[in-house]
Amino acid sequence: MMGPRQEAQSALFYDFSIEDHIPSDHILRAIDDVIDLSAIRKYLADFYSSTGRPSIDPELMLRMLLVGYIMGIRSERRLCDEVHLNLAYRWFCKLDLTDAIPDHSSFSKNRHGRFRDSDVLRYVFETVVAQCIETGLASGQRYAADASIIAADANRQNSTPKADWNPEVINPDDAPRAVQEYLETLDDAAFGAASTVTPKFISHSDPASQWTGARGGPAYFAYSTNYLIDTDNAVIMDVEATRSIRQAEVGAVKTMIDRVQKVHYLKPERLIADTAYGSGPMLDWLVEKRGIAPHIPVIDKSGRKDGTLERADFTYDAENDLYICPGGKELKQYHRAYKTPRSGANKDETIRYRARKPDCDTCTLKQRCCPKEPQRKITRSIYEKSRDIARVLAQTHQYAISRKLRKKVEMSFAHLKRIHGLGRLRLRGPCGAHDEFILAATAQNLKKLAKLAPNTNSVRKAA
Repeated sequence: MMGPRQEAQSALFYDFSIEDHIPSDHILRAIDDVIDLSAIRKYLADFYSSTGRPSIDPELMLRMLLVGYIMGIRSERRLCDEVHLNLAYRWFCKLDLTDAIPDHSSFSKNRHGRFRDSDVLRYVFETVVAQCIETGLASGQRYAADASIIAADANRQNSTPKADWNPEVINPDDAPRAVQEYLETLDDAAFGAASTVTPKFISHSDPASQWTGARGGPAYFAYSTNYLIDTDNAVIMDVEATRSIRQAEVGAVKTMIDRVQKVHYLKPERLIADTAYGSGPMLDWLVEKRGIAPHIPVIDKSGRKDGTLERADFTYDAENDLYICPGGKELKQYHRAYKTPRSGANKDETIRYRARKPDCDTCTLKQRCCPKEPQRKITRSIYEKSRDIARVLAQTHQYAISRKLRKKVEMSFAHLKRIHGLGRLRLRGPCGAHDEFILAATAQNLKKLAKLAPNTNSVRKAA
């Protein structure tokens, strides 16, 4: 028999609890078990006036922002609507059915004001990382680093060729916020000072973004998000926003390693990365200055394609600082003594070793060694000692394991783009990129913490 038609009827009183309507296995319930934002108000106290109208609770705003990045809600307007309609979102934000939702404009005002002045987003991120360390999800023994390109909110049609671009004629007082941030980061190693090369095009709306064709398709404006993860459980130990060029990305890894050591007192035994981080200066920084084993392929351009002997065919004698060729002859920096001893590297940070011309003239291997030169020359990087250490490490069993562990950082980027929806930035400027990247990384760590932290549910119930 067909049931009666259902019609909504008003009631004078309702016996309703949001708590009872949130599923026990909901992701926000699991995250609420582990998140602790109780110190936010004390952290931000100095950035609020002691007089005037009471402001919106900063913990509420941060919880709403986290909901957006956890659930992949990219628009703050839509986020306000979703928190208004969704019971789980209301419950996570500690809102009752009758509580008003903050206006979307409040997020922009706070983001450009006290949130950035206090760097509260990094404070929240580092608090979550500290929780991951405390619960044993990150040991700090092995780090993996990589960068991923995220499209900026900038259009190719609204840009200027590099030949016509002159930042000195920009009036900061009349410029948009993203342009002002660009002018402020011209000397920043992660942005303007990362390279002296001017991009082919510069965006009018977001000039700090990098014109790049790194993906092999049509070029576009972008930023890079740089991750430093602990390979135990892929916890993101640090995140940094930079231009999408190799020099800036390599510099970001140094910044992140030092910052994690300063904040969390952790120093890794090894760093895992791809060939982009295998330059001589970077390897030397890891080996000599930080004592970290580089599980990184070495950038080596000494190979030859014409069939002649390569530098690898020559043996280096470290004790006497010379090379020995396959024919048994010596290649030295200087073959005669000078009154004033000469030493030092060339401008390209290499040392040149030469064979004697008479030795090469009578050598049977000359046609295979230097057929077009009177004598053989070999250059050696001033960082070759560190490069050799990296080559030796590349032959170990631990290195083979590291190559597999490096995939964890790539998986973190895949989740960032596909699950959290950060395939394109919504905010402009270096500060906008920083805010989006650090909030997304916080959301990823919270999901990891909620899933893997031991006995969190039992502790909460006991309390």
